[in-house]
Order: sequence, then structure tokens, then C-alpha cells
Amino acid sequence: MADAKVIPFDEEERRSLRAGAAGAGDAGGPSAAEAGESALERGLAFLRRRLTGEYEVDDFGFDRELTDEVLMPLLRPVFERYFRVDVRGIEHVPAEGGALIVANHSGTLPWDGLMAQVAVRERHPAERRLRLLAADLVFQLPVVNELARKAGHTLACAEDAQELLERGELVGVMPEGFKGIGKPFAERYRLQRFGRGGFVATALRARVPIVPCSIVGAEEIHPMVGNARTVARLLGLPYFPLTPTFPWLGPLGAVPLPTKWTIEFGEPIETDDQPPEAAEDPMLMFQLTDQVRETIQHTLYKLLMARRSVFF
Repeated sequence: MADAKVIPFDEEERRSLRAGAAGAGDAGGPSAAEAGESALERGLAFLRRRLTGEYEVDDFGFDRELTDEVLMPLLRPVFERYFRVDVRGIEHVPAEGGALIVANHSGTLPWDGLMAQVAVRERHPAERRLRLLAADLVFQLPVVNELARKAGHTLACAEDAQELLERGELVGVMPEGFKGIGKPFAERYRLQRFGRGGFVATALRARVPIVPCSIVGAEEIHPMVGNARTVARLLGLPYFPLTPTFPWLGPLGAVPLPTKWTIEFGEPIETDDQPPEAAEDPMLMFQLTDQVRETIQHTLYKLLMARRSVFF
């Protein structure tokens, strides 16, 4: 935003306010009325900054304040109460510096990417941010395009990914793409192809670790039992899902089922010990791509074996 003024956002103050609100009514904590008044003041200050343009966005369109004050509070109840996400291995995500988080993709609609963002932000001790790489289609849809940019998503291309990694950001990629998110329910938890290993080459060039991420629970939120390919072609979509509830129940049919999720981050695969020309070695890229894919697939099977129920 060319005319936006840069207003520093005090991270420590944000954490303190969140902790204060959570502890309202406790001994020594602010009363409910005081907490409500503080929230109202912050809300009015937020609206004033939005109306006057006195907020900061980066050159990818990421709006940190909007994400923290609006988008994350909307997603947090979905994460904590609706999908009841159990996060494991968060200590494998580096506390600082760049890293590439590679996850499986499923669920007909991309709730898994959003929940991974919340997991990193809410469960990591350093409250890190996950910048997701998204398909072209995301940035062609009205409203979705703007929200995705403001939430920190960027186009799934090597140049953008490498620049973010070199800035020390966490970057998330789901190499299965539409093949994963749009696969039929009968193929749930069977990983699709990971492409040609472009994400591995990007990590090698940026010399950052690759962190495998396995997500269980997303496959069952919209069980895709059919694909109306003719409708998909007419709408310019990669698929048009038919589920037990959609499109038969209209918009209500797009509400995901309240499955129980687990997100597990695996041990990092280091790349900084590779020579500079490693990114041009197709055999090495194939080996690392296969290693990441097999790690995620093995972890998915392990989590599924330990799961008591889809919903509990």
C-alpha cells in the first residue's frame, strides 16, 4: 500500500494484552469491565488506523496487524474448539531463521493450510508466522485473493519462496497441490506425487532446513465421493466436489465436519551441509523429495494407527 504509514506494532504489548484478557477476573487481574473497556479502546484504535491508512504491509501484501487482530481470532476457535487440533513436534520448527515446512494436502477445501498457520503461531514458543505458498487460482478469486495476501500467502513460485526464506521466514508448501486436496475419499491419506522436487531445490539454494509436517483429520471434513468434471470445466476449477452434504444442502453443505485433528512436525532435514551446486543435481533432489514424502507418509500411517476415532 503506497500511502500507508509505517506504525510499529509492539509484539510484547500484544502478548501482554492477550494474557491479561485471558486472566481477567483472576486475583490481581483486571476486572471484566476493565478488560472490556481495554478491548473497546484497542478496537477503536484499530479501526482508526484502518480508515486513515496508518498501518504496515510488506511488499508481498502481508498485513501483520490485520492477521493478528482479526484473522487469527477468527481461526483460533476453529483450531481449538471445532477441530481440537493436537500439535506435536513443534520443537522441530526452528525458533529463528528460515525453514521450509512441507505438508500433505487434503480435505477438498484448504482448511489444513490455515490450521497449520494457527498451529505455528499459537503453539510455537516464539509465536512464529507461517507464510504459505498458494496456487494461482487463490489469487484469481475475488475477496479470497485479498484475504490470502493479507494473511501472508504468496504465489507458489521459486522466486517468492526463496526471497522469503532468505529473509528468515517460515515458508509452508503443500507439494500435492490440487491432486491432494481434490482426491476422492477412497484414496484418503495416500500421498499423491510431490512434483519434480522444486521445493527441495528452493531449500537447497536458500540453505534452510526442510521440516516434514503430517496432518491427520482434514481428509474427513468434506468426504469427496464424486467429481462433477463438466461443472468444474465450466467454472474454470480443477474439480467440483460432490460430498454427502454438498451441493445437496447448498451453502450449509460447505460447512466442514468437526473431525479431530493432529498436526505433527518431524525432525528437520538439514541442507546447509550440501555444496552450492546441489540444487542443480537432479538425483539429489529426487532423493530428498522422496525422503520428505516417505517421512510424511510413514507419520500419517503411525498417527492413523494411534487414532481412536475420526471425531474424538
